[in-house]
Formats: sequence, structure tokens, C-alpha cells
Amino acid sequence: MLLAIDQGTTSSRAILFRNDLTIERVKQSEFPQYFPRSGWVEHDPEEIWQSVLKVCRGVIEEAGGGATAIEAIGITNQRETTLIWDRLTGEPIHSAIIWQDRRTADHCATLRQQGIEDLVADKTGLLLDPYFSATKIGAILDAVPGARDRALRGELAFGTVDSFLIWRLTGGRVHATDATNASRTLLCNLHTGQWDDELLEIFDVPRALLPEIRDSAGLFGETDPCFFGRAIPICGVAGDQQAAAIGQACFKPGMLKATFGTGCFALMNTGSQAVRSRNRLLSTIAYQLKGQRTYALEGSIFIAGAAVQWLRDGLHFLTDASASGAMAEKADPTQRVYLVPAFVGLGAPYWDPDARGAMFGLTRNTGPNEITRAALEAVCFQTNDLITAMQADWPEAERDKRVIRVDGGMAASGWTMQRLADLVHGHVERPGVTETTALGAAWLAGHAIGICPSPDVFAASWQAEKSFAPIQSNAERDKDIAGWNDAVSRTLSTPSR
Repeated sequence: MLLAIDQGTTSSRAILFRNDLTIERVKQSEFPQYFPRSGWVEHDPEEIWQSVLKVCRGVIEEAGGGATAIEAIGITNQRETTLIWDRLTGEPIHSAIIWQDRRTADHCATLRQQGIEDLVADKTGLLLDPYFSATKIGAILDAVPGARDRALRGELAFGTVDSFLIWRLTGGRVHATDATNASRTLLCNLHTGQWDDELLEIFDVPRALLPEIRDSAGLFGETDPCFFGRAIPICGVAGDQQAAAIGQACFKPGMLKATFGTGCFALMNTGSQAVRSRNRLLSTIAYQLKGQRTYALEGSIFIAGAAVQWLRDGLHFLTDASASGAMAEKADPTQRVYLVPAFVGLGAPYWDPDARGAMFGLTRNTGPNEITRAALEAVCFQTNDLITAMQADWPEAERDKRVIRVDGGMAASGWTMQRLADLVHGHVERPGVTETTALGAAWLAGHAIGICPSPDVFAASWQAEKSFAPIQSNAERDKDIAGWNDAVSRTLSTPSR
């Protein structure tokens, strides 16, 4: 069996997969986020660690037979979240600064004013934004007295969550990360796959802090026997969105997956080519196998499932999120209501942090059903915006053969997925195995030790639980999208954007 550790922003999960990649057991443990100031978001690294131990031990105990049946471990994790710890004791010197944290916005603005954003984008495929790890490292080193001097002396270690877990699980013997997580730090050269000295100088990060960058599938060390009763090899690592793309078997250039959680992340495989986006999308490493990097374009939507939570918890239109599709189906088809859910600004391809939510097309007869439909459609419209931007950035994508593989909570809504198929004018495929992120980590680990099939064979075995084909006419689709574009243009903080 294979043990997948899925370490997320609000919970840690352990999923035990049989060697045929079917699920044996699942355990989940939530842990808190901390908000010490406005715009600051932190975790206690020890709470992350204890939650991971708890769920791993839980699935091992429930499965019976102990850890002897587990052949390898795969890890997938929340990306960009930043930790620094003492190499001697393994103790963190500061809280983990989460990917959502905005405390380094002024630092990023200063760097942008220095005119280096193009250089950074060329090297990393990323934007100068607090989202990524580099400025978070500086924030920790500057916040803890003496930390920068200790880092220069090689006494401290930096890592994203995957590195921290590898360090802890191996008893401090391995300090490593994989190429996908490294590509989210603003410190890794996308084209060489290595830490970049010029970037380290720009962000004032001591090289001695950094982990070794490795393939996504390969030996990352063995767990200390004290944790699970025996040493288990750690053989697969990938950031959560890349792991989901692997779990969806998006191995060929042009293949696309969209994960619908609180927000939505879409990744398109661009093969051996790192595409520089003209639409403020991100270029990132999709995975690295046997030293060969495969790249992807990525776009993010800030509000997806969060819009349904708003309908439930804010407006009290429904008591269960699963009822949203049925309400949308009952909406008056003659009303065209548009919700632009810019509750925390707009993500790609607009990148307008000052935009705020708005609703258009309201009439005296507009009610909960129409507003619910507008909320679900907003996710579909935004996903179409991402895909349109991706295909503009990378013309090699087959525009007339759009296929999107979907996962996450909103993918369970048949109404929403049908609407998505209509608006993207393509096929939407929902997988039989919905735990795609953990599945990707498990496949990487199993592939490394030879018990999981090659990418081609794995892709051939991938099955859709349900497919959705477009049924709306082109004229109606064009009318709907024109209405959405008009609504967004009225919502942007700068009308000329």
C-alpha cells in the first residue's frame, strides 16, 4: 500500500491507497489558523506536525497490519507557506507564514518600483507578490533577533511545508524539496530548475538556508522508525495543485485541470516549454521526473466555493451547499443576473485587488434562486476567463478541443459542471476517484518504487465518472459572456483596465 499525506491550509489528511490506487482508508484532522494582524495569516508549525502524525497513525492503525504493509509515502502540501527552523534542534524559530499572508506587500511594491519585475518574471514565471515565499523568508529573518546572522552561519533551515515534514519524518537527516514546490518561492530559476544566485541577492536570502531541489518522484529519505514502528521510504513530493494535475493524469501538453475549492486553480500542461504569460498568469513546474521538467500555466480565482458559503452563511438562502444546483435550476430563465464575486478583489487574469463584489441585472422579481444561479455561473465565467487567457498565451493549445478535468467540492454539482461545459464550449470530465491531490502524491511515490504504472499507462487507466458536453447555442453563449464582460468592466477599480 501507499500512504499519501495531504497537508492543506486548514487540515491535514492521510489517505491509504492500495497498489491499484484505490482508496483503503482516509483520516483528517483540522487545525487553526491565526490572524495576529490585519492581512497576516499564520500557523503553528507544531500543530501542523502533530496533525500529520495523528492522521498517519490513525489510518495505519485502522487498516490493520501496522506499517509493514506500507511500501512508500507521498507528500502533497499547501504551497508557498514558509517555515524556518533550527537545524540542530528542529524547532521552528517563528510561526509559519501562510500563502494567504499579505504582510510583505510593501516590500514587493518597493521591489517593483526598482524595475525588477520583468527580470523576476523571466527567471521564475511568477509575479512580485506576497503570495510567494521569498519575501516571507525575509520577514521571518528580520522579525527574530539574530536570525539573519544564524542563517548566514548555516544554523537555520528554510522550507515550504513539504521540506519541514521531510525533515521531521526523517529525524533531521534530509533537507530537501521537489521542483514543483521550489518553483513557487521566487528563488528558483524556472529554466535551470536550481536556486538562482541573482534572485537570492535580490531577496537577500542566504543560500545556506535552502533545501536541495529533487525530482518529484524519487527517494527523499526514510521515516525514523519511532514514528510508525518501522522505516518507510518517502518517494513522492509535489505541491497540491501540481499533485492534482498528476492525479488527473494531465501528462500531455494542452491538458487542463481545474480544482474548485474555496477558490479555483486551473493548470494547463505546456510540456517542455516554460511559457511567459502575457495575461498575468503564472508559469510553473508541473512536475519533474528523471531530471526532466514539465511546465504549466496556472491561473487562480479567489472566490469559487466561497461564493456558495456566502449564500449559505451570509444570505441564508440555503442550509446545505449541495442544494445550490437545484436552486439554480429553478431560477427564472428570462432574468439575466450577474454576480461578480470580487469579495477580496479579482484574481487572474484581472489582478485587481481593489475591486469589490457587485451584482447586475436585478429586477423586482429577482430572488434567491436567481442570485444562487448567478453565484454558480460566476465561477464558470471566471474559469472561462482563465482558459481563454491560457490559450491566448499558448496558441499551441487546441482551441476547438477543450477538455477540462475537474475536482474539488463544486465539481459534485452537475448543474454547475454543465454550465461550465456550455460557457467554455468544451467537455468537462469529472473523475471516478475524487481525491485527485492525494492520488497524485501516491502515484509519484508508487512510480518511484516501480509499483505504479508509467504516465502513459496511468493516463490510459484514468476514468471519468461523468462527462458534460456543451448544449448551449453559440449565439446564447456569446450573449452570456458579453453580459459577464460588461459586469466585470463595471466592477474593476480602474475602468481602463
